Amino acid sequence: MSLQGIGFGYRERAVYACDPSKSRGRLFPESESPTRTPFQRDRDRIIHSTAFRRLKHKTQVFIAHEGDHYRTRLTHTIEVAQIARALARALRLDEDLAEAIALVHDFGHTPFGHTGEDALNEKMSDFGGFDHNAQSLRIVTRLERRYADFDGLNLTWETLEGLVKHNGPLLGPLAGDESVPQPILDYSRQHDLELSSFPSLEAQCAAIADDIAYNAHDIDDGLRSGLLTLEILDEVPLTRQLLDQVRGRYPSLDAVRTGHELVRRQITIMVEDVIGQSQNNLAALNPPSAEAVREAHSAVVAFSAEMREAEKTLKRFLYKNLYFHESVVSVRQAADRIVRDLFEVYMHDPSTLPEEWRAGLETCALPVQARRIADFLAGMTDNYAIREHRRLFDHTPELA
Repeated sequence: MSLQGIGFGYRERAVYACDPSKSRGRLFPESESPTRTPFQRDRDRIIHSTAFRRLKHKTQVFIAHEGDHYRTRLTHTIEVAQIARALARALRLDEDLAEAIALVHDFGHTPFGHTGEDALNEKMSDFGGFDHNAQSLRIVTRLERRYADFDGLNLTWETLEGLVKHNGPLLGPLAGDESVPQPILDYSRQHDLELSSFPSLEAQCAAIADDIAYNAHDIDDGLRSGLLTLEILDEVPLTRQLLDQVRGRYPSLDAVRTGHELVRRQITIMVEDVIGQSQNNLAALNPPSAEAVREAHSAVVAFSAEMREAEKTLKRFLYKNLYFHESVVSVRQAADRIVRDLFEVYMHDPSTLPEEWRAGLETCALPVQARRIADFLAGMTDNYAIREHRRLFDHTPELA
């Protein structure tokens, strides 16, 4: 094989971008690929993992069987990755790293979305709790078993840092009020992820791409479901402004296409706002390296003040009119019961677990048993959780 003329991904980047040729490496050292950068290998390992495939049948907002066209965790993840790459390209960052972090960011989500996470966190309250971000780290460092030389995916330091800290520092004066999940602290002791600093710009792109994606596609799915209407969206300043533009240009456009025009324009205006504000922030900070970005006192990739307020208003609207709509809440209650029931029966009778999950469990301390059961439950798809409940119980709540 001739390597001449191959595009390796080592193109010119901004000085503040993460340089794959200077990666801090992996927990378990490996020889480098002759055709892919370390961040490209991370992305490929993530895509080929079992956890990535499971996202296909995990809830975003609407339970999958409610319709084939609603977003799942997988389609949401792909949309986040597309936006993250667009932001990284505009800011001359490493697109592959931004994409890898976006693709892995939801690995730890339970079946039934945040409802499942809330239920599992409560059942695990005596055993360290449950956090989907920490679970993502457990999956890529311990639970995936594809390689002969190590457990997990052995991702680079930069991808793991982005996974854990994409929303900002976890320790120190710039961190939020929430405690750091123990799995993150445990891993960081052996592979220091510098929990007190901000993550790379690539990770920041992935984080804000997540906000842009779900704000837009939840409106799209809400319109499809009938829980949202264009008239209700006129109550929100941002969506009203965009709808006025669409109606002004296409006065006779049908409601379905009007909704699609709204969503695509919303993504565009938010992406362009982030690019513009981030350029301003970079000009003010003038970071000479990726390390200087980590040492900053605030996120660099961000909305403008005006867009930040507009996005907060939109979020409040979606919580009131979509996420806590009575029909969504009724489904969430049924999903909550399924997750709680499964955890309780596995804890009471570990013999109900599959053989590979119950092996040696009877000799483990109770917290270890609980964590293994949480690992098993968190890895379930919606469909598998429902099937398990039907296998173990006489009655399974209807998710409708």
